[in-house]
Amino acid sequence: MKKTLTYLLIVAGLASCTKFDDIAKDGSLLDPTSPELKAIAPYKELSDLIDDAGWWFWAQEVTSDEVVFPTRLTDWDDGGKWRVLHTHTWSNDVDAVNSMWSQIYDLVNECNRNIEDLELSGNTSVATKNIIGELKVLRAFAYYLLLDNYGDVPLITSFSEAPKEPFKTTRKEIYDFILQDIKENINELPVSGPKSFATKGMAFTLLAKLYLNAEVYTGSADYATAEAYCDSVINLGIYSVDANSVLSPFTANNSNSPDHIFNISFDQDKRQGFRLHMRTLHYLSDKTFGMAVGPWNGFAAVEDHYNSYESGDKRKSGWFMVGQQYDKAGNKLFDETAGADLVLTPEIPSLIIGADKTSAEIRMSGARVKKYEIEEGAQENLNNDFPLFRYADILLMKAECAVRNGGPGDGDSYIQVIRNRAGVSTSGFGLDDILAERGRELFCEGHRRQDLIRFGKFGNSWWEKPASGPDRTTFPIPQWAIDANPNLGL
Repeated sequence: MKKTLTYLLIVAGLASCTKFDDIAKDGSLLDPTSPELKAIAPYKELSDLIDDAGWWFWAQEVTSDEVVFPTRLTDWDDGGKWRVLHTHTWSNDVDAVNSMWSQIYDLVNECNRNIEDLELSGNTSVATKNIIGELKVLRAFAYYLLLDNYGDVPLITSFSEAPKEPFKTTRKEIYDFILQDIKENINELPVSGPKSFATKGMAFTLLAKLYLNAEVYTGSADYATAEAYCDSVINLGIYSVDANSVLSPFTANNSNSPDHIFNISFDQDKRQGFRLHMRTLHYLSDKTFGMAVGPWNGFAAVEDHYNSYESGDKRKSGWFMVGQQYDKAGNKLFDETAGADLVLTPEIPSLIIGADKTSAEIRMSGARVKKYEIEEGAQENLNNDFPLFRYADILLMKAECAVRNGGPGDGDSYIQVIRNRAGVSTSGFGLDDILAERGRELFCEGHRRQDLIRFGKFGNSWWEKPASGPDRTTFPIPQWAIDANPNLGL
């Protein structure tokens, strides 16, 4: 177990290679001596962020006002690990806090190890210099996740000389380090390339995110610079929002979506870890999609979030499942355990749905999520790539900056690109409207926690969640890490 390790960061570095590790960015098989292997290896750590091996995705979504894992009689209680996120009552020894910390530092450590190997190799080629720069930008992304989720954290930039018991570095110092590392290395990155690797567009987006949240991270807002970096992404001229489909960024073959700036590559056999469909779909929904396995009937959209979409919004019908459900042949599905037709309802009786509710309420409550295409024959792991940064987000960030730097309505032209595609109109959007639109467009993409914090809404009460204090805007350092290194408790 990672918890038994004495040192903070040695928890990383021991991960085994995956089947993708010897494949070049262009899809060819790499020579075992190629420096490009060093560029590819750390990216494998990203895939565990999306499910409960690394918990980053769920920590962003379940702590927010858009996703809930209700306990369904005895199902999905899991010792309360989902409930403490929803109610903001987590401790420093829950799965999300523990695993997210370890997984992100695994990424830091892999970057440090490969940077060090290349720097000591004696290879001074331009290609090697590019790879070192790329890895430093990827490491900056890892520290961005730590900065955002934990605040003050240890700053480790060496593999072989990492301190055994490091002290925390302030959030402001981490912020400054990230900015510096990106800016010093951005010119080593390609303008374009496979979306699952760092590019200039990814780095510009990361800078825009940092400046957009600067007030949270440092106490001083800088929306003008955030807007400038949004413009840097826009001016590359290589990204776009599909004007005709709300589904295209989320298909099973979305690796090259023009809306994707940076994504995590998944494959149902070779790079597993994307199981969102299994966690949300009703037990019988395998018959709707012709899946090869049965799903687990877990999370749903919070009813208020589902209702925030207008009736004509294509995202509402395209991304959610409510009402009578059917098999692929068009026949009504009947839940024999509940003794009723399978009719999914947006309403959820409570966070803990007990024996006082009907079997139908226990099993069928909550709008389910089909935003990410579920292929016929889908297995437990999806083939869809997960978008970490999307061009639609850049447009929404640009709109937010325009309103913050100007006034309501100043960002409408950017928002309208997104809402036109969804079949709804925009007029005079202010900050509250933009926050709501971000929730709708970026649903289940890992942004909502950060957005609510930036807008000062994270501590608000919402369905089955009381008001919470400002200490909930970051997660605590895991108790096991403090036990191993008391300096982390100082």
